[in-house]
Amino acid sequence: MSEETKLTYDPNKKYVWTPETQFILSGGEFGAVLNTLRAILNTQEAARILMANQTNTIVEEILAKAVENGDVKEAPEQTS
Repeated sequence: MSEETKLTYDPNKKYVWTPETQFILSGGEFGAVLNTLRAILNTQEAARILMANQTNTIVEEILAKAVENGDVKEAPEQTS
């Protein structure tokens, strides 16, 4: 890359990367991320969201079995 073409990060823009792109964290940065996630997951709200997600998974599995058994059928398209 030439000196004339300097890339600059702009937090107002959206960026993409490949699954192979590597991001490297220092020990301090990793600790900050880990401690932040732990603090969030230790809240009552997070516990309720995780329980709701588990419940949703159970309901989806039950509904899928009912569809496969023919007990539940796809709803017809509604016309306005």
